[in-house]
Amino acid sequence: MSSPVPRRESPWGLPEGDNRQPKAHRCNDRVEDVVQACFEGNPFKTIPGPFKLFWRCMRSKPGEEPTEPFYYLQLEPPKREVHLE
Repeated sequence: MSSPVPRRESPWGLPEGDNRQPKAHRCNDRVEDVVQACFEGNPFKTIPGPFKLFWRCMRSKPGEEPTEPFYYLQLEPPKREVHLE
């Protein structure tokens, strides 16, 4: 799942044939959950849970991100695709 990221205009324009689009980091939603936790009461109690999931996400390989639900964001938790051979 990838969130759209708006592309900023550069004063130099785009290189010829460059039509790449930026995409959000795979752990972006986990960071947003940590930021939201900062505003939900006592930060010493609200931040550790979301931060642990964010840290696990950052240390994981692509496709192996934690699938636990978010603490404060109203988003579906990431799903892992199972490839059977």
